[in-house]
Amino acid sequence: MEIKVREKGPVTVINLTGRLDLATGANLKEHVKDLLEKDRSNIHLNMKGIDFINSSGLGALVSIMKEIRLRKGRMTLSDLANYVQEIFEITQLSHIFELFTSEEEALGSYQPASTH
Repeated sequence: MEIKVREKGPVTVINLTGRLDLATGANLKEHVKDLLEKDRSNIHLNMKGIDFINSSGLGALVSIMKEIRLRKGRMTLSDLANYVQEIFEITQLSHIFELFTSEEEALGSYQPASTH
């Protein structure tokens, strides 16, 4: 799996490409752990390039989310392929994770609500 990290204001965006399974999930957890140690606790995962995910990959995402919440941070996901979205729905994880159709929509959700 390829992991690309970039900063978008208060949010760290991680673009993922490839398979999310036991080995790559552990690698992703290490990346996020490093970010959390640098006080980067708002993390967005762009899943556009994920073409395979299994229970180990889902477990890694749950573990990452728990770590982020312990640090009072927030994690969002976007651009899930249809079959990945279906897995989130079947496992009921779609009720636990904040899923967005696009990265822009997800990043917009981090902005403080404006009072008009």
